[in-house]
Amino acid sequence: MSSAQTSRPDQAKTRLEARNTPAHARPPRAGILLVNLGTPDAPTPKALRRYLKEFLGDPRVVEVPRPIWWLILNGIILPFRAPRSAKAYQSVWTEQGSPLLVSSRQLADGLQTELGKTLPRVRVMLAMNYGQPSIDQAVDRLRAENIQRLLVVPLYPQYSATTTASVFDRVTRSLSRLRWLPETRFVNDYCNEPAWLDAIANSIRNYQARHGKPDRLLFSFHGIPKRNLLNGDPYYCQCQASARQIVNRLELDDKDWQVSFQSRLGKAEWLKPYTDKTLEKLAEEGIRKVQVICPGFSIDCLETLEEIAMENREEFIKAGGESLDYIPCLNAEPVHVRLFADLARKHGQGWPEFAGQVAVGESELSARVTRADRAAEFLGLD
Repeated sequence: MSSAQTSRPDQAKTRLEARNTPAHARPPRAGILLVNLGTPDAPTPKALRRYLKEFLGDPRVVEVPRPIWWLILNGIILPFRAPRSAKAYQSVWTEQGSPLLVSSRQLADGLQTELGKTLPRVRVMLAMNYGQPSIDQAVDRLRAENIQRLLVVPLYPQYSATTTASVFDRVTRSLSRLRWLPETRFVNDYCNEPAWLDAIANSIRNYQARHGKPDRLLFSFHGIPKRNLLNGDPYYCQCQASARQIVNRLELDDKDWQVSFQSRLGKAEWLKPYTDKTLEKLAEEGIRKVQVICPGFSIDCLETLEEIAMENREEFIKAGGESLDYIPCLNAEPVHVRLFADLARKHGQGWPEFAGQVAVGESELSARVTRADRAAEFLGLD
């Protein structure tokens, strides 16, 4: 049984206790909100239509005038893309559900366990930018559990307006529902963290120690429209820098590796070179064995498990290649858990919960409850 499964009853118990205990009677806490992209509730056309409508309806994701995009999305994309996407999700769906959600939960549970060893007043929450569990559900826990400081960590190593900025928009929009806001910090990216670069490099090194070295190592990042780069989005530059720093750790020659971009949508020009076209060209040039890693993803998902490891592998072999091996994301590996634990400690500096301090003692909490009860009685609120 996974850590995610074993922790569900404990988390449910914690939420029940939170609802039955006044916030002012609980010690102040800090929260870490891990946010991933999202996933449909089920691999069905209906669920995919609902998910894609929310995802592709985000103006951060598709920067097209809303009236025009509404017609395209609802009249063309959803009717045709939802059934195709459902079939793709069915090919990677597990007994536990969506791979992205399962591994994201395991990562959050592992981080809670790791931080709980020394920081008992820090709570880890997981949310999806689109779908469930929602950001609103996570924010609803803040007051109930007396979380007064919040660290938001989008699970995207590189920054893009289409991903990281969208998380910022949705978190701040959700927080606007609260009267008493938590002190909030936001992690923009972590692609330059030495621990992350070392972890990716070691992942490649360990994979090649078991499976051998390829003729070419391909770094495939999720694509975005080229106009986003021209308008100032740093994503392309961060992807290139990430690949170079990882390659330097592996001491590879320039001929041994390259960068490409996958998952384009529509007819507009996206970041190049495209992954599918690159693989086709490599096969035509006589490159027989390719290994692909996707350092723009923290958790394996449809784009890595189906698009790269299935669809692109099939196309590469069809074009004349011999083998395409996909190197998995860090997922919920211990090194990934430690990475986020260190990241949280770094960005939580100065907050008492991250210093292991108990800001309020039990006697003061008891006194607060007494004062609150007296005030409620005086105001006729009980």
